Amino acid sequence: MEEQKQMMTSSKEAKDITSPKNDMNEGEVKVSEAYNCATETTPKAYSWVPSLYFAEGLPFVIVTMLAIAFYNKMGFNNTEVAFFTSWLYLPWVIKPFWSPFVDLIKTKRWWVLSTQMLMGAGFAGIGLLLMQGANHFFAISMIVFWLIAFSSATHDIAADGLYILALNSHQQSFYVGIRNTFYRFSTIVGQGGLLYLAGLLEEKTGDIPMAWSCTFFIIGGLIFMLRLYHGITLPKPASDISPLLNNIHIVHTFYRTFYKFITKKGFGLALSFILLFRLGEAQLSKMSYLFLNDSVANGGLGIETKDIGIIYGVFGILALTIGGLLGGYLISRDGMKKWFFPMVVFMNVPNLVYVLMAYWQPDNYILITLLLCIEQLGYGLGFAAFTLYLIYFSRGQYKTTFYAISTGFMALGMMLPGLVAGWIQEHIGYTNFFVWVCICTIPGFIIAHRLPFDENFGKKE
Repeated sequence: MEEQKQMMTSSKEAKDITSPKNDMNEGEVKVSEAYNCATETTPKAYSWVPSLYFAEGLPFVIVTMLAIAFYNKMGFNNTEVAFFTSWLYLPWVIKPFWSPFVDLIKTKRWWVLSTQMLMGAGFAGIGLLLMQGANHFFAISMIVFWLIAFSSATHDIAADGLYILALNSHQQSFYVGIRNTFYRFSTIVGQGGLLYLAGLLEEKTGDIPMAWSCTFFIIGGLIFMLRLYHGITLPKPASDISPLLNNIHIVHTFYRTFYKFITKKGFGLALSFILLFRLGEAQLSKMSYLFLNDSVANGGLGIETKDIGIIYGVFGILALTIGGLLGGYLISRDGMKKWFFPMVVFMNVPNLVYVLMAYWQPDNYILITLLLCIEQLGYGLGFAAFTLYLIYFSRGQYKTTFYAISTGFMALGMMLPGLVAGWIQEHIGYTNFFVWVCICTIPGFIIAHRLPFDENFGKKE
């Protein structure tokens, strides 16, 4: 999910990934260097980097996570919710293939502002559909959600590109922690604050469609405000130009680079790991909210929407963030090779807490919060290692493009298992489903044990 953009790495690795000279030809490097001579005229980065990455994360978490809760509350069953919301990952799967066209048409700044406008209009449009009780609501809203997802994925490309063009390598390294923090903050706002708001409005009004209509209007208004703010604060780097004379060359270069990626040594093993490592987690993430919210009679825990927003969307995300920071620290201290397999264990074994909760169905919110925090802490540790592996495999002349392609495969690994998660759960029940999730972690263990690593990769020099 949203996790695919969080890189818990050392500042050196962050600089390697974001360096504006990576994957550039000589002409592009000269443009970048020309801009760096004029950085004094650009806005201060603290005026736009935090808000830009908040705006990058918020639509992603709403489309991939909040939509699950929304359709569930609108009365759709688990099979329908998991299947259709999983398709919303598709724009992030194919994102690397249209990223060259963001370079070819207009500027990164134009794309950022345009996609924010479209996303704001899309969320407001869903609120309007709910208010008017439109016919064929499900089909229309899914189309709008998919357009929002497409805009959000495009926004990711443009925002990251603008970050690279507007800041020199030192500034990129300095602000990488800030951008990741505000991206994570958007997750807390979306998965915690907005879910709590929707649940509170459900409780106060007794009208679920109206409650969610107001929530989506608020989301749309927030993104419109970000669009207006960024229209003033976003920089206009000299290198942010549409290279019309090099259109064919850029497209050809990207697809040639993709061919180099899939013919890279060890690609088969790496692809298997990227697709299968999160096989269990991809299904669990689709069903976690549904399990927490479902009635005790149906095998769930019967927790109200607003309480899930606090338990899972605030405390859970904080535990996830701590796990990611701890994982990055341990790898930077001792190297990837020492910690990789233990972190695979940390990520997958805590899934057992869902088996325990499904079997015992506890009603103590403190206990449930503690168990969920244990699972999310382990997930943060494991995802730090997974992200570093993507960086490790992406090394080489085209590391930036290779990494973008890797994250596309990562999104595919989340999308495909999620399509069938609801169907499986409805046929075998929550307890057996979570046992199945634990079984699905076995391929990841087997492949992880076979992955090669340089002795000191990731270790602080």
